[in-house]
Amino acid sequence: MKKTLRIGTRGSALAMAQSTWVAEQLERAGYATQLVTVTTPGDRSMAPIAEIGVGVFTSALREALAAGEVDVAVHSYKDLPTEPDPRLSLAAVPVREDPRDALAARDGLTLGELPPGSVVGTGSPRRASQLKALGLGLEVRSIRGNVDTRLRKVTDGELDAVVLARAGLARVGRLEVITETLDPLQMLPAPAQGALAVECRVDDVDTEHLLQSVLDDEASRAAVAAERAMLAALEAGCSAPVGALAEVVEDLDEEGRVAQRLSVRGVVATDDDQLVRASVTGETTAAEQLGRDLAAELLEARAALLSGPGQ
Repeated sequence: MKKTLRIGTRGSALAMAQSTWVAEQLERAGYATQLVTVTTPGDRSMAPIAEIGVGVFTSALREALAAGEVDVAVHSYKDLPTEPDPRLSLAAVPVREDPRDALAARDGLTLGELPPGSVVGTGSPRRASQLKALGLGLEVRSIRGNVDTRLRKVTDGELDAVVLARAGLARVGRLEVITETLDPLQMLPAPAQGALAVECRVDDVDTEHLLQSVLDDEASRAAVAAERAMLAALEAGCSAPVGALAEVVEDLDEEGRVAQRLSVRGVVATDDDQLVRASVTGETTAAEQLGRDLAAELLEARAALLSGPGQ
């Protein structure tokens, strides 16, 4: 008889939606599941993420997994520290949701329609620096809280708009609040935004194979690997002002045949919110190296900008 897979999850609406989706895929493949809620330090604090630290939403889940209290842990991939945990295996990266950021503004307004001086809320330094760089005269205010708390600040008139991950809104069934999905040319998402990371213990080979066969998506894994390698090479935590987006695209090889390639774009902000951008394209099998190459280009361009005239 197959064992029941205990799936560790945070208790937030978004985390529960993500873990329930994973459970449904496994049950559809014939495996029994049970959701186990684990409280994390990030759920108990309203301090900015930059203050409470990288991994604040994932550490308790990982400890429960390593201790054998659960068999599987489901994370928002972008919340994971870039340093791997040797006790655990990243068994699956499921098909990624739309990774773009989304605006939820009063009166159905788009970003370009918000009058100068409008107050836009975000808890992300990455979003804040890119919003300021657009030169729209917006006031960016730091906020924390779950999706409903953030949206309520707009309906209550405390803010004119908030910027959220479109994937999170999709997973909790709130796409109707979006007034504009932001083009990556305006705002590159966080590395791994919209992707899930499904982990098991490194010595639990049966569960690893099961998760991989039922849930893993090769293109999503390659894209996210490139973005995360860029982030790791920049030696930045998940709250740093860094954006990245990798996409599998069709290209022509030397013989004129259609081939799958990986296109990776990155952005990093300086302390005074100037943006440095770069992009690379290469083989999908070289995802991590592409990410490191992109980081090197960004660091070089950032150094040139900071050492330029007037610096």
